[in-house]
Amino acid sequence: MRDFNHIESLYWVFTQLCNDKCDHCYNNSGPHGTRISEEECLQVIDNMPEKIDRLILSGGEPLAEKKKLYLILDKIKEKYGDDTQVMLQTNGDLLTKEILQTLIEKGITRFDIASIDRYHKHQGNRLMELSEIFESCGVSGDDKDPLIDKENYLKKEQVTWGYWGANEDMWLGGNWARGRALQKNIWKKDPEHNFCGVLSGGIGFLNGGDDIPQEISIQLWAINPCCPGTVDAMGDARKEKVSNVLKRVAGHPVFEMIDKGDPFKMGESIGITEEHARKRCGELKNVCLWCDEFFKQHFDMKKMGKK
Repeated sequence: MRDFNHIESLYWVFTQLCNDKCDHCYNNSGPHGTRISEEECLQVIDNMPEKIDRLILSGGEPLAEKKKLYLILDKIKEKYGDDTQVMLQTNGDLLTKEILQTLIEKGITRFDIASIDRYHKHQGNRLMELSEIFESCGVSGDDKDPLIDKENYLKKEQVTWGYWGANEDMWLGGNWARGRALQKNIWKKDPEHNFCGVLSGGIGFLNGGDDIPQEISIQLWAINPCCPGTVDAMGDARKEKVSNVLKRVAGHPVFEMIDKGDPFKMGESIGITEEHARKRCGELKNVCLWCDEFFKQHFDMKKMGKK
């Protein structure tokens, strides 16, 4: 079995506190968003694998908890040195030249402004101002899109920035039926659209692939195969080594199918047919809602077996 003490990419939402309250937000971030303590953040870092190629810090809005973000960056630098590329996803609302300079000093080499759309407060109106801030600090804007392709996602030799945003057809693969997007009824109602089969979905979370990195998600402390997350987390990064959690699920037929980006077959080993999964997905209109139902009704995460 492979050693999960080295993973290619880790996406960590360390806060759900945000200065905005977007209708499409999948984790209910906002002015009253869920937070964890500085001590818990340090516990999560202690339990991260020994080697990570890329760490993406996100929220919520990371700069809404600037002191905590700086603490995290210092701890990451202490643990990994210059071996890990650290990326920041931010809406950019709270970013100033002085803060940008500090973030660069603390080791961030990639910035993604994830707010250039109609859902966010400024709806992209601050883009030119942000562009000037980045340019004044010598940050390259040649790569506008998120660094997704595996062949170019590690770019520690230069500091870069890009921008993107949400729309009905393409927001990290579509609007997940989660959080405020579900409450506001703007989630993507398309049972043929398989979120699990794209980056930020479950595909490759154990083994990666030729085109995408092996990437897992931690929501606050909850270890997940994907950004939207399973109903019950695979593990708690405050208390468990991430590598041990991945070892525990590796080889299990349910999670191997998620790793292949095929949630329609994840229940076959416990008697839930692909035909049933596709039927329910069609009725629910969203593959994430089928995943929810599967883990609520059919699979016990604690027992790692059929309910």
